[in-house]
Amino acid sequence: MQDAHIDEREGRVTTQQSPADQAAPFVPDPQRWKILSVLLVAIFMSLVGVSIVNVAVPSIQTGLGASDSDVQWVLSGYALTFGVVLVAAGRAGDLLGRGGIFVIGIALFTLASIAAGLAPDAFWLNGARFVQGVASGLINPQGVGMIQQYFRGPERARAFGWFGTVVGVAVGVGPVIGGLLIGAGGPEIGWRLTFLVNVPVGILCLALALKWFPRPLLRRPATAADAPAVGVWRSLDPVGSLLLGLAVLATMLPFVEGGSSPWYWLTLPTGAVLAWFWVRWERHHRDSGRSPMVDLQIFAIPSFTRGTVIAMLYFLGMTSIWVLVALYFQFGHDRSALQAALVGLPAALTAAVASNWAGKRVVTHGHRVVVGGLATALVGLVSSIGVVLLADSGVVSEWWLLATLVFVGAAQGSVISPNQTLALAEVPLAYAGSSGAVMQTGQRIGTSVGIAVITSVAFAALGASGSWSTAMVTALALISVVIVVALAFAMKDGRSRA
Repeated sequence: MQDAHIDEREGRVTTQQSPADQAAPFVPDPQRWKILSVLLVAIFMSLVGVSIVNVAVPSIQTGLGASDSDVQWVLSGYALTFGVVLVAAGRAGDLLGRGGIFVIGIALFTLASIAAGLAPDAFWLNGARFVQGVASGLINPQGVGMIQQYFRGPERARAFGWFGTVVGVAVGVGPVIGGLLIGAGGPEIGWRLTFLVNVPVGILCLALALKWFPRPLLRRPATAADAPAVGVWRSLDPVGSLLLGLAVLATMLPFVEGGSSPWYWLTLPTGAVLAWFWVRWERHHRDSGRSPMVDLQIFAIPSFTRGTVIAMLYFLGMTSIWVLVALYFQFGHDRSALQAALVGLPAALTAAVASNWAGKRVVTHGHRVVVGGLATALVGLVSSIGVVLLADSGVVSEWWLLATLVFVGAAQGSVISPNQTLALAEVPLAYAGSSGAVMQTGQRIGTSVGIAVITSVAFAALGASGSWSTAMVTALALISVVIVVALAFAMKDGRSRA
């Protein structure tokens, strides 16, 4: 089977065939681009479902009489269940058939969106959000795994480029769509529309998946690596899934809920202990001749390990920017939620273009694309700090951030998908779903930790100075430090390849 790998001498993605694969050459599926379109529509829906809620919080409080704690769980409950099920869902797709798990995730997400849109109270809404998170955890690793499965070489890089384009557009337009729906429906109905808008998209995805995906949707892969004697169901490794899920939950919980009680921070050492037990179990499971949920040998692949660390650092720093921008515009300059959402739209469109551009060039330029993207992120951060300082002095308008944040959008397109392409290039196809889910779990943990820490620093600076400009500058400076670390890591990685 012809597959992409990294040329360590030149940092490029090339292709090779192992002796075993030469007997069964890769034959491109004629439906692969149609399959990709279904994957991208579904992932767009799940990502819009996250960002669209950010502007609906005040309306939810008004419409349901929800408390601050209720609203916090509307935002964080999704992230928790999403992160907890990612790796187990990725491995289930590897073993049972990615198309079937993907369809189950779409159906579950659509039903949960209906339940959320019709929720009579905050308890019901939070339950629906938990289910939405589980459904997204089923959808996303299958998307990454199916791109690995159906595409090779330059085509795979292009597919991941389109993947990044969709991510960039979804994150940017989600708040804008939310603001428009709330404006159209009012405080009582508008927030419900932010959930119900997923329903027609979900139905469309289901119809196209059932039409274009290969049959059967759930099928045991015909590879020796995925056919252990103990049986495919036992290979799902339920003990390992439970241990890792609890470890991720214990790690993320204090960062999404730590502000409500200091007791939540006690779960951090518990998470570390559970992670240790998980590693020990996975090794025991493999040494017993069984197929582990995550073969820890994938971390012996340098490109995968380095890419996972870079992704985690990037998400640790950059994902909190849009939270900060929304706070800065709404509370620092008394702008509406829709106006605050529009600030990110040019950056989202730039991310879409940059992702497609980078996806076509990562094959020939390798990690230099990622290094350039991280450098561009620093340009955007430093220039944004300059705009905030000048706006505080009355020299320029805060709306100049639309221009400086375009660099942030370009960085997003040049880092996320190219780094994912490079990191997964040498991972065996039998572990495509679970390895992609490991990367996504790292991203989710990085996002939760980053938003919690960086917004806490911003509010501490606000409390000390009473100025949103000072808070914004302090937070952006901290993000810049994180990106400098990521850039240094990526440059060291590039030198090791040379």
